[in-house]
Amino acid sequence: MRVLVQRVSSASVAVDGNVVGAIRSDGQGLLAFVGVTHGDDRDTARRLADKLWNLRILADEKSAAEVNAPILVISQFTLYADTAKGRRPSWNAAAPGSVAQPLVAEFAEALRGFGAHVETGLFGAHMQVELINDGPVTVMLQL
Repeated sequence: MRVLVQRVSSASVAVDGNVVGAIRSDGQGLLAFVGVTHGDDRDTARRLADKLWNLRILADEKSAAEVNAPILVISQFTLYADTAKGRRPSWNAAAPGSVAQPLVAEFAEALRGFGAHVETGLFGAHMQVELINDGPVTVMLQL
């Protein structure tokens, strides 16, 4: 499992022109793109959620847990693109939707269990994401 996290002032995700998730935060929010690979499980999702919740990348080296920062979670299978050969990425390392969807949901639910305000995209949909990256700060999380 990989989580590409960005510190944001605001972020939203829309499907067919309708916003399905949005956060505003004055630089104290996080946008988390979540990719799932083969072999990931619920424990992986929960451990990465804990890592994100306590990651000190907000202002004054604070974590989302310390400032109760909102988090927008969006599934992102392309985090497992393999571009080593040719010009067309391979998606073989990305887990199929039937495996990935419940683990992305588990990741979001684990964050909620910690007390986070979590918004989400719509799994498997073509989404339009808008964000204002604060810093810019972008970090890749893995276990």
